[in-house]
Amino acid sequence: MAYMEHGMWEVLDVLQRIHKGEGIRSVARSTGRDRKTVKRYKEIASELGWVAGLHEPDDGLAEEVVAALRPGPKGDEPGEIEQLIHLHAEQIKEWLKTDDFYKRGLRLTKVHELLSRNGVKVSYSALHRYAVKHLGFGEKGLTVRLSDVSPGEEAQIDFGRLGLVADEESGKKRVVYALVVTLGYSRHQYVHVTHSQKLPDLIAGLDDAWEFFGGVPHRVVLDNMKAAVLKADRYDPVFQRTFNKYAAHHGFVIDSAVSREPKNKAKVERQVPYVRENFFRGEHFLNLDHVQRAARRWCLKTAGMRTHGTTRRQPFVEFETFEKEALKAANAERFDTPLWGEVKVHPDCHVRFRNALYSVPFQYRGKKATVCGDSNLVRIYIGGRLAKTHPRQPDGGRHTDFADYPKDKSPYAMRDATFIIDKAKKRGENIGLFAERLLSGDFPWKNLRQSQKMMRMCDKYGEKILDAACDRALRFDLINVRRLETIVKNALESKQESILKDRGGDRKIIQLPLRFLRDNRSFIHESENRE
Repeated sequence: MAYMEHGMWEVLDVLQRIHKGEGIRSVARSTGRDRKTVKRYKEIASELGWVAGLHEPDDGLAEEVVAALRPGPKGDEPGEIEQLIHLHAEQIKEWLKTDDFYKRGLRLTKVHELLSRNGVKVSYSALHRYAVKHLGFGEKGLTVRLSDVSPGEEAQIDFGRLGLVADEESGKKRVVYALVVTLGYSRHQYVHVTHSQKLPDLIAGLDDAWEFFGGVPHRVVLDNMKAAVLKADRYDPVFQRTFNKYAAHHGFVIDSAVSREPKNKAKVERQVPYVRENFFRGEHFLNLDHVQRAARRWCLKTAGMRTHGTTRRQPFVEFETFEKEALKAANAERFDTPLWGEVKVHPDCHVRFRNALYSVPFQYRGKKATVCGDSNLVRIYIGGRLAKTHPRQPDGGRHTDFADYPKDKSPYAMRDATFIIDKAKKRGENIGLFAERLLSGDFPWKNLRQSQKMMRMCDKYGEKILDAACDRALRFDLINVRRLETIVKNALESKQESILKDRGGDRKIIQLPLRFLRDNRSFIHESENRE
């Protein structure tokens, strides 16, 4: 026979009718209960000391009757199977134990299998009842509802994936994310759409939100998103330094929610699927800008004017009435988001940051540097000190301060032909004239290597010999360093005094005998008599 659930109110109704003098048949007809059931109610109540017509039945009596009617053991003494399972209670507790994130307890089905291997043959339902009753299995932790925040006190933020939208640049569809910013008091919210969840996108979205709300809350609650939190910790989280500066820029406090506990920011947690299902899905958007315009309109007209499930009020009306005036004034200037990087100074005294090159003083070659760049400036720190500041360059650009090179290297880097000519004049008058002729023209830098070779020849052969050789080369208009070196070598071999005269004396050019490959008679042409 099937078991019938006996409700306390049904039993009380039957007892009250009997108390008023109705017969069992009449009570059965009125309540729809069987006569045997009505009689049983009366008998159990009588066993509990109740006398019909003398004692008014109450809730306590009806509860005792229901308890007596409920099947199963009537006392607290465990049954046979429960006693059998209880012998292995400590082992079961150890199997189910979860002490931290890295050690997770076994499933109850696995515990049932292990007990069977050990010879404990009980049903899974019996094991489940025991675990729930004595070991707290499946018991959810106690939650408390916090008191409501005051207007302007709190905003909760969270990222969520929306779907795919066409990208104008590539022509392909890209994933679009929503940064949802929900005010804690009114539940009014703003949705910022972006292609990524990086720090610049987070800060840009928050700046748009403060502009949308017309102010900044005193506290911003966020989950442990990588863009803002470097180290998640329940008591002492470490925030990204740029986001710390951003919070100081607008004057709000960062409140990081506990990791893997979404209830700590419950006001925004369920808004992400709401935005995706109610706003995004089923719509056709042309591009990211189209999504953003539609999201702003949706926040005002749809989400803002709905009756909120918790507050039972319209978020936009609550915001305009109570919360808007309580917000702090936002900083007039939008935050210029700096980007940070760890780089190494190259041997050419440059660092690469965001696909652009920036010079650093030569003494820092090979050292590690920290670079901070915003939309205008790039600051390079070495050893905690500011080493160099440059204007921000586009991708592929370069900004070089030639003073960062050693003094003897910077003219070459600057392609300064005048410096090399002046340096050559100091070594000798004719050397300077030769260098001036060598580095003349529209593109003097094409002969850089020749000028460097000529200056090295001063140290190799001596300034006096090279100056005389330059004088001879200039007289013959022979502007070629390789030929100049040939003149010097020939002079050293033959020791011709005409080349080695002092610069202050008269110079004579000795005409050497002309030589021809052919005999002189080859140039005599005699007419022949054709007759």
